[in-house]
Amino acid sequence: MKYTVQDIVRIIKAEPLVLTAPENPVKELLIDSRTLSSAPLSLFFAIKGKRHDGHSFIQELYDKGVRSFVVSDIPQELSSFEECNFLKVPDTLKALQFLAAFHRSTFNLPVLGITGSNGKTIIKEWLYQLLSPDKKIIRSPRSFNSQVGVPLSVWQINREHEFAIFEAGISEPDEMDKLQPIIKPTIGVFTNIGQAHDKNFIHTSQKVGEKLKLFTKVETLIYCKDYYEIQDRIFKSELPKSIGFFTWSRNVKADLQITAVEKTQKQTKISGFYKSNTIIIDIPFTDDASVENAIHCWAVMLHLGYHPQLINERMAQLAPVAMRLEMKEGINRCSIINDSYNSDINSLRIALDFLNQQKQHEKRTLILSDILQSSMDDLSLYSSVASLIQEKGINRLIGVGPNISKHASMFPVQKEFFSGTEDFLLNFSLATLYDETILLKGARIFEFEQISRVLQQKSHETVLEINLNALVHNLNYYRAKLKPGVKIMAMVKAFSYGSGSFEIANVMQFQHVDYLTVAYADEGVDLRKAGITTPIMVMSPEEESLDVLIQYQLEPEIYSLRILELLKEAIRNRSSLAETIVPVHLKMDTGMHRLGFQPQDLKALVTSLKQEPCIRVRSVFSHLATADEPTMDEFTLRQIAQFKTMGTTLREELEDPFLMHILNSAGISRFPEAQFDMVRLGIGLYGIGQNEKEQQALHNVSTLKSIISQIKDIPERDSVGYGRKWIAQGPATIAIIPIGYADGLDRRLGNSHGKVFIDNHPVPIIGNICMDMCMVDITGVSAKEGDEVVIFSEQYTVKQFAEDLGTIPYEVLTSISRRVKRIYYYE
Repeated sequence: MKYTVQDIVRIIKAEPLVLTAPENPVKELLIDSRTLSSAPLSLFFAIKGKRHDGHSFIQELYDKGVRSFVVSDIPQELSSFEECNFLKVPDTLKALQFLAAFHRSTFNLPVLGITGSNGKTIIKEWLYQLLSPDKKIIRSPRSFNSQVGVPLSVWQINREHEFAIFEAGISEPDEMDKLQPIIKPTIGVFTNIGQAHDKNFIHTSQKVGEKLKLFTKVETLIYCKDYYEIQDRIFKSELPKSIGFFTWSRNVKADLQITAVEKTQKQTKISGFYKSNTIIIDIPFTDDASVENAIHCWAVMLHLGYHPQLINERMAQLAPVAMRLEMKEGINRCSIINDSYNSDINSLRIALDFLNQQKQHEKRTLILSDILQSSMDDLSLYSSVASLIQEKGINRLIGVGPNISKHASMFPVQKEFFSGTEDFLLNFSLATLYDETILLKGARIFEFEQISRVLQQKSHETVLEINLNALVHNLNYYRAKLKPGVKIMAMVKAFSYGSGSFEIANVMQFQHVDYLTVAYADEGVDLRKAGITTPIMVMSPEEESLDVLIQYQLEPEIYSLRILELLKEAIRNRSSLAETIVPVHLKMDTGMHRLGFQPQDLKALVTSLKQEPCIRVRSVFSHLATADEPTMDEFTLRQIAQFKTMGTTLREELEDPFLMHILNSAGISRFPEAQFDMVRLGIGLYGIGQNEKEQQALHNVSTLKSIISQIKDIPERDSVGYGRKWIAQGPATIAIIPIGYADGLDRRLGNSHGKVFIDNHPVPIIGNICMDMCMVDITGVSAKEGDEVVIFSEQYTVKQFAEDLGTIPYEVLTSISRRVKRIYYYE
């Protein structure tokens, strides 16, 4: 169905504030200015959230070519937006949801809705793999299951689709009431019930009841009777009077009775009893979650009437679902983004948006296979892909596969084409890839993991995984604590606390933080060269770096009259700076006695500043010494009071307005009255809370992993490691792990003072830790060479690791060597 702006006005019952082009077509619904693809065809909904107000991005989108907007507030100077459509509604989110619900109501096709605590996305993707050979299917991109994700998913339905699969997630009561009419499922799958979002519900039964609201009008609900809370709530509800059920169980009588689950090293055989017959499926997975997800898919296919033998054939071919986009260091100073688990146009759009967040390289290359998961004909499909590639600013396309190669003429960029992955590996010159970001996007059949291995920078097998979703969650956790208008300065000094420099800065810039902070000018220069345009404060400007600091528009911290005079001299020595404004940040010493001006220095400071018209004070700040120590609150309050006095004095003396800030991560939570104009977010951003309650609210960002290089059986009384510090008290089995003190594994953890985790079992580090490796005692633990080893993770956090070591998380994170490969992922 095609819509015009005039149609939208009618559907959502909007008040047309301005309607200069009512016949403009609307194809894309937009809620995030950063994901714009086709400006002329986009309708932007200015949604007000807890942390962002979409109205503040209208000017940015107008400058990018968007001309149609749905608003709840009337923009200032509305007349300055020429040739635009502005539609006013009381609530823009409700308008978006109502529009999607209307769109859904125009289609009469089977729609499968999925909800539950876990497994929604996997089941959706597996059902897509299982059913797509027979049907043209539309499904939610990735995990678009929220109050905005569901409408955007449903909007993608068109007349070519024969089946739809949408997932729905809720975190609060009454949310599912809004999603049900948007999805309007005819078949339902309730995966399971767990502890996610428990804090927002009175009890589990309430949460189950809320999720069941998705299925009030389905023809059939598919679920597992072994989840007592689900079975009990259904039994007590009115649902059995109005809908049908297809159930499965391991323990009680059900439509599909699971009789056996037999696991081997690489696959699982699941036996069941259905309609008086024994049936079997084999899946290429052995973990319990995959077994449960596969049975849900099995039940869906049986309900749809598929023959058990065909189901088993397809189940055996199930491919893993990569739940995240990964970015790794590549050859020739490249960055590699790997997203090669499916190849539909919606997931391509999401991957290209992630690619465009990365600013460290100007050049962007897409390695794309044939798109096999599409309901469009090839001509329409690759025409759409070509438009998308052009809109997203891709510089070069490398096509892999016969279909995309046939349509080479459609792509108006630098391009090369290969018949398949083997052809690419044999004939492509890797030397032509340098200083660029490369996105790998391929269907599973093309085995792009072969390309990924070739393109990755070679390094040892210890890696630090950085969860970018967790980073954003933590940023938003602190944002929610701030008063309106209070700005955020994100600390990315010391290689972003060990997490990487421009990769983290990219995310912070994308999330619209107001300032970044580095320790030294060279860190700031690297960020500028990587495409970071956000203002950057340099905490420790050095005399020899002042020229380059000015050149790259970095803003120095001024903590003494000496460094101020050196900056003034650098300005005088560069005649080209006669009209240039040099922003600075003044550091006040309020009691920590590290760097900064004391109260008696302010008069001389003001006099010196007034002598140099090129210098402008951007902020005045101080640092709390004991913000995380409640026993020291009296001292902290004295610091805050003194800072306020010093800031007031400077505001009376200096003409230019400036920001004031004193709170660090702990201070944001504990002293909200002292937020002033800006706060500085450091260790909290990386998932370290100032108390147990806050720790539970933050998400783990960093996971340090390695592998088992070798396993050895050691006789009784044999020793292990330098100095023979560990002696086997009986026959022992040890594993050698390729991580040592040169990687950041502190030597104090040796000799059974520290541990690592293998298959979730803690095993002690034995003997002295070596430079490049360590040894662990795995006696009695089932393990093999190549198995994963976890040093710290969400289960055994950096904070716990640091406490066991007798230090602080800062030291642990910043000690991880640069030679440890960082892998950044986005789920």
